[in-house]
Amino acid sequence: MLSIVIPARDEEGSIVETITEIITKLRGESIAYEVIVVDDGSRDATRDCVVALGCSDSAIRLVDNQGPHGFGMAVRAGLPHCAGDAVVIMMGDGSDSPTDLVTYYRKFEEGHCCVFGSRFMRGGRVVNYPVHKRIINRFANWFVKIIFGLRYNDITNAFKCYSREAIEHMQPLIAPHFNLTVEMPLKAIVRGFSYTVVPITWTNRKAGVRQGRGPCMNGYWSLEGPGSLEPLSL
Repeated sequence: MLSIVIPARDEEGSIVETITEIITKLRGESIAYEVIVVDDGSRDATRDCVVALGCSDSAIRLVDNQGPHGFGMAVRAGLPHCAGDAVVIMMGDGSDSPTDLVTYYRKFEEGHCCVFGSRFMRGGRVVNYPVHKRIINRFANWFVKIIFGLRYNDITNAFKCYSREAIEHMQPLIAPHFNLTVEMPLKAIVRGFSYTVVPITWTNRKAGVRQGRGPCMNGYWSLEGPGSLEPLSL
């Protein structure tokens, strides 16, 4: 079974469409699934939207992040609720492609412990990606790639697939914010789990707005902003 973890903060404008597109695609591919949405202190109707979807599909479940808020904290709150052999982190704003999700799972079925996507390899694509954000993104990824000697060029992207075993062996996770997107794959790689990289498409959100000041996503400070590369214990 495939577990999808979606951290969400104030996503009432997109969460229903995002989940509906995901489950429609997975049903069409006959992939067993569960969708775990972690509400991270939303002040809008995000929580109610997810509860309503869950009434018609028991595989859609809501988890409330009762502790400190932040992207990393929300993902960490959702992981213990996963029952699938594979776990994929997706955004609640519809920026990640359900078609790419299926590709991830098929690669996992081929025997890869982790499947990572790249928006910046041959076949990858970004739609309506802000120029300034792209510049910061490429610098951040270049920096991490050089420091850790990686062959992967999009490590700051949250949309990744991990085996249950990889998730278990990367504990404890400590990153509270978007730096979790670096901590998780680095721990998987350092601890010897195999991975493959596939091209993916990223599309800027259709509904809602970025919150706060500076480069943030869904109210979360991203790894494409100041203070993103905090020290991590691998």
